[in-house]
Amino acid sequence: MECFRIDESGYTGFDLLNEDQRFQGASAIAVSNEDAARLIKEHFPRLQASELKYRSLSRRPANHQRLLLLQRDLLTHYKSVTYVCHKRFLLVLMFLDYAVEPFYYERGINFYEHGQNYAMASLLTMAGPTLLGRAAFDNMLAAFQHAAKEKTPDALKALVTAARSTRWREFPEALGPLAQYAAPECLSAIATPGVSTDAALVVLQSLISRMEVMAEGAYRVEHDQSKNLLTYHDLLKRFIEHDQEIEFHQTEIASIKFPLKLAEVTQVDSKRSSAVQLADVMIGAAIEAANSMTGLRSGGPDPEAVMSLYADNQFIHLIPSVDFEEQRRFRQGTQAAELIDYFSTNFFGSRGT
Repeated sequence: MECFRIDESGYTGFDLLNEDQRFQGASAIAVSNEDAARLIKEHFPRLQASELKYRSLSRRPANHQRLLLLQRDLLTHYKSVTYVCHKRFLLVLMFLDYAVEPFYYERGINFYEHGQNYAMASLLTMAGPTLLGRAAFDNMLAAFQHAAKEKTPDALKALVTAARSTRWREFPEALGPLAQYAAPECLSAIATPGVSTDAALVVLQSLISRMEVMAEGAYRVEHDQSKNLLTYHDLLKRFIEHDQEIEFHQTEIASIKFPLKLAEVTQVDSKRSSAVQLADVMIGAAIEAANSMTGLRSGGPDPEAVMSLYADNQFIHLIPSVDFEEQRRFRQGTQAAELIDYFSTNFFGSRGT
C-alpha cells in the first residue's frame, strides 16, 4: 500500500496570534524509507546527527545548496504536497465563519458565494489595523479565539465588548453583527461544542485533497510521535472511519470526497524513519521561506530559490490577497458553506446556525 509521510511546523493549538510563529503548515511525501535513507546519504554524506533536522541544517550556510538540491530531487521524483497558511489570516476567516456569517445566513444571504468571505477576510486582515485601530483590532481577535476556546457567557460578552471598542462603523459589514446587534446566532455558533480556532483541521483537509488525487488506490499515512501531531492523528482516524458518500467542491482545483482512499494512519519515531525526516525538511524549508519573504526572519536558503522548485499542484497556500477578481474566479461555485456545515456536524457536533 502506498504510504505518505507527514510532518508539520508552526502548530500553536488554538492560539493563531503567536508572534513567534506566524505561519503553520505541513508536508506529505510518498517516499520509501529506503529511498529516503539513500537521498540523505547522497546529499549529506558527513551527517553525524542521529536524525536529519531542517532547522539544524539550515543554520549553516554551507548546507543551503545541499538542502535545495535535496528538495529538488524530492519534488522532481516523488509525489508530494506542502501546505502553508498565514495564521492571522486564517483566524480572521474563522472570525467571519462564526462571528459574522450566521447573521447573514439567518437573513437568507449566502456569505460564501464566489469566495466573497476570502475577499472580506483579506481586506480585514490587511486594512483592519488602520480602519479599526491596531490595538483594538488585535484585542478583538484575541477575544474571539478566547471565546471559541472557553465558550462561557463572560468570554462571549467580552468579545462583544471588544468588537464595540473598535472603530467598527468603518467596516460594519464585518463587525456590525457583533458590535451593533450582539447577534445571538453568532454567539451561539461560537459557543457550539467543537468549534475551535485550532488550524489542524484546515491543514489536514488541504493535504488530503491532494493526497486523494495523487494516490492511485488505498494509501496510508505515517507521522512523527510528537505531541503536536496527536491532534492530526485523531482527525485522520475520524476521516478514515467516515463512510458516508459525499463530495464537496472547494476551489477551482480542489475538492474532497468521502469515503476517502486513506485507509490507515500510524505514528512512528522520526529517528527511525528517514522518510518522515524528509517531510520535516520539506515543511521546514517552506515555513522558513514564508518567514523570509515577509521580512519576519532572515537566514536559510534563498526563499525564491526554494519556492521556484515547486510545481503549482505541489504547493497550497492560504494568504491574504487584494486581487479580489482572481479570488472570485478561483472560488467560483465553491461549496464552502456546505463543507463547513458538514465538517462541523460530522466531526465536531452541530454548528448552531
